[in-house]
Amino acid sequence: MVPVNPLFRSTALVAALVTGALSLTGAVIAQDKVITHPQGETTISGVPEKVLTQDWAAFDNLNALGVAVAGVPSSNAPSYLADKLPADALQIGSLFEPDFEGIAAAEADVYFVAARSAAAYETAKDLVPTIDLSVNNTAFISGIKHNIALLGEVFDLQAKAEELNAALDAKVAEVTAAAEGKGTALVLVTNAGKLGVYGPDSRVAWVYNEIGMPSALDNVKDGDHGGDAVSFEFLLEVNPDWVFVVDRDAGTGENNGAAAALLDNELFNQTNAAKEGHIVYLDPQASYISMHGYQGVMLLLDQVLAGLNG
Repeated sequence: MVPVNPLFRSTALVAALVTGALSLTGAVIAQDKVITHPQGETTISGVPEKVLTQDWAAFDNLNALGVAVAGVPSSNAPSYLADKLPADALQIGSLFEPDFEGIAAAEADVYFVAARSAAAYETAKDLVPTIDLSVNNTAFISGIKHNIALLGEVFDLQAKAEELNAALDAKVAEVTAAAEGKGTALVLVTNAGKLGVYGPDSRVAWVYNEIGMPSALDNVKDGDHGGDAVSFEFLLEVNPDWVFVVDRDAGTGENNGAAAALLDNELFNQTNAAKEGHIVYLDPQASYISMHGYQGVMLLLDQVLAGLNG
């Protein structure tokens, strides 16, 4: 038998102790995180690798942070996200009807719901760690920033989250400055040939609440789909200085260009907004389908800014 050098034994022992210490340190780094969200608390172990979402705004936010997503909704994908969707992504059901069998079989590390899919939480939480990213429309921008920061915590991407949120703050400030003194605004929604108005509780409430354009209409009863129903005669009476248009038909993929055709109307063309060319058609999917998505809101803010400065 070849004798073992005592120095080698000591070195090997030290190496083993260091390795063990590093393992223990690693366990501390990868410790469980308790994430608080609108429907409770969810425990996440380490940094999730396999990620599912039932919400396009959540996908938007994850993509903005550079997080790979393995499973997405099977319907209503916004066109501005088309080139960001993984070709091999699992299809896990529609926005309203998740495929719970497929979700369970995926054995994912985390599953995100929000808005239309928030009701899936009660079933999903027993299948996979589930987090609700729903946003209150009355605190639109702060809600998006909260979700970006939360996702930064979940995926250990805090620095990237801070960078994104700083850029969003800067964009909001730029649009707010451009909107100052520009007059009153209305956000119109067109839906199957009908007109509605979105107000300070709607899916585009940031036009009023965050960039500070005063509403041309004092009281608005927000409706999820068609807003507060109005007529062309009423619009002429209210006579807004600016009109921002959400084409719901185009947003749901039913009839592109329906809003522009509907608003080519003798009465509407007499409003200050129409006469001055102060009509901005918002991206229909960013404003209707994925309204709480980071990249979508940045796109919409850019469209509003271009309109105001045009």
